[in-house]
Amino acid sequence: MSLPPMLLSNLIIQHPEVNLFVDLLGTIRKRAELGENYMLEVDLKPDYSDTPRNWEFLVEEAFVWGER
Repeated sequence: MSLPPMLLSNLIIQHPEVNLFVDLLGTIRKRAELGENYMLEVDLKPDYSDTPRNWEFLVEEAFVWGER
């Protein structure tokens, strides 16, 4: 039985204390280490003042590599 993908929007909603993109990456890395989901669905662009142009790549990289 495969798990549904983790939605980026749900992760953001679950962590209202996150106010910076760099902190979001840390949250994604921690969640990836828990191994609860095998896929991440990037369903929106994070609306933080420090969100870089290559944000999608960085989000996917954080999820794939975790806290390694």
